[in-house]
Amino acid sequence: MTLSQALESLKRCVADMDARYGKVLFDEWALISLQHGHERIVSYQGPRKEHFQKNFVNDLSSLRAGLLTMKHPPGHFEFSRHAVGTSFDAFVCVGEELYLICNNTQGSMDQITSNPRWLDAQKAFAVMTERFQADPLAL
Repeated sequence: MTLSQALESLKRCVADMDARYGKVLFDEWALISLQHGHERIVSYQGPRKEHFQKNFVNDLSSLRAGLLTMKHPPGHFEFSRHAVGTSFDAFVCVGEELYLICNNTQGSMDQITSNPRWLDAQKAFAVMTERFQADPLAL
């Protein structure tokens, strides 16, 4: 999948998740590259663009072990149940050392999952992860 295809797919997923959840679910989305020598933010959508990179190490804290200690196949995802505020809530491997960071800067996954509409919103999330598993992002 190309970057433009990935961004269009993410845009559709975000809209579908928000519609199913009944409000904005993740207000911050970032595609990042952790490819050696090419570590960077590929794309960012959210309320704190100027602070995202500066606070990245701190905000990654609850997902750091899962994200940085092993190589993940495309489609693999993990959630942080206890991340709050700007600490990242989830990541999805979207390609070779390429990741999507998902975050709700106003709440935690515990708060998100307490809403019964979360179960329906997960369907859109699962479709997205399956797309990246079938056709990973390549930069």
